[in-house]
Amino acid sequence: MKSTIEEIEKRFDQDVERFSNLDTGQATTLDAAFNLELITQAISKEYPDGISVLDVGCGAGNYSVKLAQKVKDVQYTLLDLSKPMLEKATQRLNSLTSQKIIAVKGDFRDQDLKQGHYDVIIATAVLHHLRDDTDWETAFKKLYNLLKPGGSIWIFDLVQQHTDALQGYIYKDLYGAYLTQLGGEGYRDKVFAYIEKEDSPRSLMYQLELLQKVGFTAVDVLHKNLCFASFVGFKN
Repeated sequence: MKSTIEEIEKRFDQDVERFSNLDTGQATTLDAAFNLELITQAISKEYPDGISVLDVGCGAGNYSVKLAQKVKDVQYTLLDLSKPMLEKATQRLNSLTSQKIIAVKGDFRDQDLKQGHYDVIIATAVLHHLRDDTDWETAFKKLYNLLKPGGSIWIFDLVQQHTDALQGYIYKDLYGAYLTQLGGEGYRDKVFAYIEKEDSPRSLMYQLELLQKVGFTAVDVLHKNLCFASFVGFKN
């Protein structure tokens, strides 16, 4: 059995400081700091100012904080399961924007958010918590409907490989070696255990094709390193 939403929320409630470092990002993810800069800089090129941003699974707010250093006059809506994460994200962002910050506690799938309201949705290290194919498609369709025409969704997440052999090599062997170097074999095993318990990732191609299926007219890959990828979808 996979973790419940309540179990995931409890774990993140206790892990705020680890998710609050702009220099490293979330260390267990490959190229975390690189993707943080890549995505926020790319958003700033597409939307120079005056936009509405929904940060889904915002955690301690790294992506919104980084974006606020690049784009002015942004209306931020922060959404996360964890109240301590939301409080930390709001506190960090308050000093960087004069706009009112909207903080929403909960699962984005259950929230009554404004359709056609957002220019940008940021979803980093969150969509791997989706479950079966129906859940994935329903969630992607909801995110599409929340965007304005001309809006876009920016995703960075854990991805799976198409074959068992590639999954074993890229995830277990190579990513496992990275985790071992980061914190030892015990740390590697702990990370693998909570990924197995909590997460249901899909391949990069699955997600790109699903973005197109629900209506995004242009999708693009920004970066992929082993089992982590960043990518974007644009809505006409």
